Amino acid sequence: MKISRDIQTVSDLKQNASKLIKQVNETGQPIILTLNGKPAAVIQDVESYERMAEAADYRLTVRALREAQDHVDKGGELIPAEDIYNKLSKKLRIDLEQPLAERRDHTAS
Repeated sequence: MKISRDIQTVSDLKQNASKLIKQVNETGQPIILTLNGKPAAVIQDVESYERMAEAADYRLTVRALREAQDHVDKGGELIPAEDIYNKLSKKLRIDLEQPLAERRDHTAS
């Protein structure tokens, strides 16, 4: 990170949005935006964001699998997948029977 380049104010963003977006796309480095001298937001290129999100999803999945295995190893009850799907469907208010592409189209509107 080059501080003079990668830390900018919100005012800089207002005046130079295209330039800053081009910068994150070319360098792959995020830009930290400050408001009143304090970090307020980050601008990041899509590719880096997707890699970061995938890595976070992977870590969460591994953690959940380890917890589930530990639960079973300690004699815990197994829960049928259908029960899990029903609970998730209610909690997330989505129809897990509906194809993913259709769910994305529906939530985007």
